Parts: sequence; C-alpha cells; structure tokens
Amino acid sequence: MNNSQFNQMIEQHRSMLNAFALKFTGDIEDANDLIQDTMVKALRFSESFESGTNIKGWLYTILRNTFINEFRRNAKRQSVVTQQEEISSAHLLQTATRNGAEGSFAMRDINLALKNLPDAYSVPFIRYFEGYRYHEIAEELDIPLGTVKTRIHEARKLLQKQLQMYKAKKFN
Repeated sequence: MNNSQFNQMIEQHRSMLNAFALKFTGDIEDANDLIQDTMVKALRFSESFESGTNIKGWLYTILRNTFINEFRRNAKRQSVVTQQEEISSAHLLQTATRNGAEGSFAMRDINLALKNLPDAYSVPFIRYFEGYRYHEIAEELDIPLGTVKTRIHEARKLLQKQLQMYKAKKFN
C-alpha cells in the first residue's frame, strides 16, 4: 500500500477520531490539534501498520497515547508554574538580589556545561529534560531505546562532573 492509499484510508476515520479527541480534550481547537498530531504520527509510522488489521483501533491507540503524553508534559510544566506561584512575595523580596546573582552564575555554568556535551549526549538529555519519554526520543532521533537511556545517563554523569562545585553548596 502506497502513502496516498494509506492517507485515504486513515482520512476515512477522521470523524471517529474527532469524537474521541473531543471527548478527551473537551475543546474543539485542542481536539483538532490532537487529531492533526495523530494523523502525522500515523503517516510517519505507516510502515508499522499491518494491512488487514484494525485500522480504527490502531488510530485510536495513537490518539490516546498522544493525548496522554501531551497531558503528562503539560502536567510537569503546570507543576513548575504552580510551585513558582506559591512562593511568597515577601520571601522573594528578601532573597531576590542574592539569588539573582547566584542564579545567573549557576545558569551560565549550566549552559556552558550543556554546550560542552557532545551532541550525541546533549540532544537526548535536553529532550528528556523537556518532558519527552525515552521511547519518544528514540523515535525522533531514530536510535535504539537503550542508546537513548545510555546517552542520557552519560550526559548526567558528565554534567555532574562539570557542575560538582554546586553539589556541596546550598542556596539558602
């Protein structure tokens, strides 16, 4: 089956996907984004679909997993935002100057340490830090899952070594 035939086949199930996406997201725009992401992934991984099997089930699984992964990413981001909003303004005023200076030095050192990592380590590490799961990174970079895990582990070790001066220091 060529790409155009496969595209026509999955397009026939768009309305079914639309109903599920709307049920998941509760918002028409978010549902449309979810369907678009699902269709892109279906086309990208069309070679893994076995002809004669349940295309609806396959598409639904992609849609559901895409929604869950995006939900997890957003939950991580929300958690950081919520924790930052809970910091009292009095505490911020008291420590802003000192933390700002120390923070800028630390961020400069972290960015420098990340730049010193080989691309083979830094790209998977940054993707993982952004909230992507190991298998998503492996798919995106087209490398084995074990390689992704190893490279992230090695990146952590290298960063620890380069940033060990901050390990003993506590920012109070």
